[in-house]
Amino acid sequence: MTLGIELLLAADIRVAARDARFAQYEIRRGIYPFGGATFRFPRQAGWGDAMRWILTGEEFDAAEAHRIGLVQELAADGPAALARATDIATLIAGKCAPLGVRTVLASAHLAREHGESAAIERLRPDIARLFSTADGAEGIQSFSERRDAVFTGR
Repeated sequence: MTLGIELLLAADIRVAARDARFAQYEIRRGIYPFGGATFRFPRQAGWGDAMRWILTGEEFDAAEAHRIGLVQELAADGPAALARATDIATLIAGKCAPLGVRTVLASAHLAREHGESAAIERLRPDIARLFSTADGAEGIQSFSERRDAVFTGR
């Protein structure tokens, strides 16, 4: 339960089975979440919702995890959750420019960890770099030709 939340909080997109259960038990063991939940959980779910679960150590269900933003989607069961997560990853890997995906993640993490101004400073250099790549040219060309882009990661 506790490690599951720590792993979940480290992911960018999260899918859970409807029957999944969550808990941050450490407070009931005389310790506290030392894998980052004390700062990641409030950032993801908001202060009040995070403190509700971290300070009580009580279990909560997938519907609550979805309500507070810990998971983005719910699936029927474990295999369906894995299949849906795989579908999302396949969509990203198959339709999106790898250099763009890396840059989006870097920008979002930079903003989250160092503030918006740090990410804003990177906007122009990042976009100039992406436009100068083969994938950037392919993206523009595919848009003008109204077709799906074929990206190579270059």
